[in-house]
Amino acid sequence: MSITAQREAELLAKVPTGLLINGEWRDASDGGTFDVLDPATGEKLLTLASATSEDALAALDAADAVQAEWALTAPRERAEILRRAFDLVTERKDDFALLMSLEMGKPLAEAYGEVTYGAEFLRWFSEETVRHYGRYVTTPEGKNKVLVHHKPVGPCLLITPWNFPLAMATRKVGPAVAAGCTMVLKPAKLTPLTSQLFAATMMEAGLPAGVLNVVSGASASKISGPLMQDDRLRKVSFTGSTPVGKQLMKDAADKVLRTSMELGGNAPFIVFEDADLDAAVEGAMAAKMRNMGEACTAANRFLVHADVAEEFTAKFAAAMKALKPGRGTEADTTVGPLVEEKARDEVHALVEAAVSAGATAITGGAPVEGPGYFYQPTVLANVANDAKILTQEIFGPVAPVTTFTSEEEAIKLANSTEYGLASYIYSQDFNRMFRVSEQIEFGLVGFNAGVISNAAAPFGGVKQSGLGREGGAEGLAEYTTVQYIGIADPYAAKK
Repeated sequence: MSITAQREAELLAKVPTGLLINGEWRDASDGGTFDVLDPATGEKLLTLASATSEDALAALDAADAVQAEWALTAPRERAEILRRAFDLVTERKDDFALLMSLEMGKPLAEAYGEVTYGAEFLRWFSEETVRHYGRYVTTPEGKNKVLVHHKPVGPCLLITPWNFPLAMATRKVGPAVAAGCTMVLKPAKLTPLTSQLFAATMMEAGLPAGVLNVVSGASASKISGPLMQDDRLRKVSFTGSTPVGKQLMKDAADKVLRTSMELGGNAPFIVFEDADLDAAVEGAMAAKMRNMGEACTAANRFLVHADVAEEFTAKFAAAMKALKPGRGTEADTTVGPLVEEKARDEVHALVEAAVSAGATAITGGAPVEGPGYFYQPTVLANVANDAKILTQEIFGPVAPVTTFTSEEEAIKLANSTEYGLASYIYSQDFNRMFRVSEQIEFGLVGFNAGVISNAAAPFGGVKQSGLGREGGAEGLAEYTTVQYIGIADPYAAKK
């Protein structure tokens, strides 16, 4: 059954439209606003307050004012807040799933999957809050004791992307709360509604005023600029494009800020000649079409052994052709729109360039006519190894296939990119899995698995895909500083 217009209106009426500063929803200081659009129709969903630089600093004022008190709260208290938030998000899965589908475009089935995935960061970090251990040991020569203590890093700026509106917020807010940090959250202007509702849910779960502040806005630089130059800010965590991440790192250098950067990707999906091709196609669909291909982990280059390339490509194209584009709220939709018209145009330009250079569109290859920003699920064969579509993120439902003839060539092709986030290997040879995974330059490797992101696992890349990790014990460590206390030998008087 499709979602009714009345149900959508009732949900949108629940979403706070102001800025969350010190526990209160308020208008922008200059009264400015911006519209959030439905990418399936191009129509307005809601109008939100657009934060100014003054508002951003007010949010930091609030975060800084409660940092010391929040840092001293008992770990169990912080853990229980996160657990209550997990319960509330899970109970309200229908609201969160529909809201993500409306503002981002993903089919409801995928949106429900993100609710489960995103909520798990709250549960995982609620459990880790009380298990973030220091250590107490004797120095090797026996003259002192070593006490190592993990302290919250301090007020953090959290900048989230538009493609996973809930999960990218929970993946940053969860460990910050667990560590005892206060926050200023800047959601993406294209999809801020889920963050607004999530922040309200965190407050309902018992998060004290000022710990989490939310400043949505049309201008990211007006918000991040003054915050990055303020001595009270101690960390910035950013998920987004590599060019923006590089600029933020330059800005962070002036204040020597802690940084976590989860940037662009160019994931290879390597299919060896001994792979189970049906499993490989299933994995390819998951790795490519999750979020309509709008994910930094999305398979971007399909490197297939020449002996099985024709069979794999035919099966893959058949699976892609069977997908049905449509608004995410429609019951039979299996692939939603791209997030905006600009994104669709950029995807099509890459496809046109590849075809002009000799590639063949086995299926798809063009925008979908009509309203919204839809693009046909596409498989390209005979793609040249130097094609532009293989060198940059596609961020859309397009799968270019190229071939290799040896393990060494596959490794060389996989590494022929400046990025190093996700990668995928399909083979029935575990020895090959170890050899290849140790030689390819990627922070994440999926072996016979098309989706591997998990709250319990460290997520992050190498090279120009960023630095730092989110998720797992490593994700909590990103929000702490290490303090060493050297203690004189307490037994010295007896020796």
